[in-house]
Order: sequence, then C-alpha cells, then structure tokens
Amino acid sequence: MSDRPYKVTPVFDEVTLPKALRAAHNTKAGVWGVIRVLDGALHYFVGGKAEKGLLLTPDRPGLIEPEQVHRVEPHGSMRMQVEFYDHLPILPD
Repeated sequence: MSDRPYKVTPVFDEVTLPKALRAAHNTKAGVWGVIRVLDGALHYFVGGKAEKGLLLTPDRPGLIEPEQVHRVEPHGSMRMQVEFYDHLPILPD
C-alpha cells in the first residue's frame, strides 16, 4: 500500500471550482479523498439533510470517506485540489 494518492485533481480556485464539487456528490465504494487547501479557506459540508460544516485551511485538510455525501464552497479567495486513495490516508493531527 502506497502513501501516495492514485489520482489528484487539477488545482481549482474560487472561480474554476466545478459546479459538480459545489453540489452534493459522493466518492465510490473503496475510494477515500483528501481535500487539500493550498491557499485561503474552503467550506466542507458532509452529509445530506443535517449537514456538518468544517472550514478547511492549508493546515486543516478534509477527509472524504468512501461513499460519503459531501460538497464544498469557497470561502473567499482560495486554491485547492483533491487527492484520491484506495485506503485510509494518514493525515497530520
């Protein structure tokens, strides 16, 4: 098992962030994701009806569990990308 992601999205900013990522969506079974904020901040919402929101920053990445419904919204100017893994990635505390 590698500590490296098997896929990484392009870098998106508050303008180029796709509508699909702003709307509720989920990863496939067995796919873990890590949202990496490179600059600024990003709102990360998990769940459906009772969404739980987190503010992600360069020091606070967001973990996406397999099949977890989620969406993101820019918090002002930002840059971010998503890494995909076939196992639970290790994130810093």
